[in-house]
Amino acid sequence: MKLPFKVDLKDKVAVVTGGTGVLGSVWVDALAQCGAKVAVLSRSQESLDKKVEEVEALGGTAIGIPTDVLDKDSIANARKIVNEEFGPCDILINGAGGNHPKGTTTKEYMYEEDLNSDSDDITLFDLTEEGIGFVLDLNFLGTFLPTQEFVKDMVGREGCNIINVSSMNAYTPLTKIPAYSGAKAAVSNLTEWLAVHLSKVGIRVNGIAPGFFLTSQNEELLLNKDGSLTERSDKIIGSTPMERFGKPEELVGGLLFLVDENASSFVNGVVIPIDGGFAAYSGV
Repeated sequence: MKLPFKVDLKDKVAVVTGGTGVLGSVWVDALAQCGAKVAVLSRSQESLDKKVEEVEALGGTAIGIPTDVLDKDSIANARKIVNEEFGPCDILINGAGGNHPKGTTTKEYMYEEDLNSDSDDITLFDLTEEGIGFVLDLNFLGTFLPTQEFVKDMVGREGCNIINVSSMNAYTPLTKIPAYSGAKAAVSNLTEWLAVHLSKVGIRVNGIAPGFFLTSQNEELLLNKDGSLTERSDKIIGSTPMERFGKPEELVGGLLFLVDENASSFVNGVVIPIDGGFAAYSGV
């Protein structure tokens, strides 16, 4: 991957949760190319091994640590390994997140007939506590718990910072995905709270809010089985002034700006939209 610009992260230790996903994988590559030693956290050992091989093939340094971001013991073990292998964490990217079918409706609007419908549509009444709870936990607690653990390495050390991953849903909730929208709004709010709370111990906390990027989590909503765009995708493209989906590498510039002390040492508590103008467009 060709970087939009390069920052000096030599001797920095970066931890990336969700580091084997479509977006997280690109962040891992970018940090490694800038000289950071990168600890990749994910649940799948197979995907971790593959990601580490890719980084090393490009001359970078990385380790893969199987980690459940909702398990405090698992996160603590990951931090122990990071400290043993690389040293204390300087940069934490909270990239883990996702949605759940039982936190997602198939219809944009509810109608009276939905109260007594026998159709296969998923409406408000079909959403489950399990589905909603899974999404809220994965996105909010999956950001909070790793932060709670890795901040222990950062307190009182210069140049440490945290990047959380929010979403366009945090600004205005999208139809069909109430749990994910609410969870990402909570991540944005947490980002601001942490920025204030940690400001006296020298830790900056910011976020990025990706617009619409094709990932394994949203593929079924955005693509038909034949690979063509769904009706929902057409609406998204129509509401994005740049008239396309983003490319994962287009998130890298914002990420590198935020992690670089030379560029953003006074930037704290912001969530940067990287969305092709989606948030700015009124529809008129």
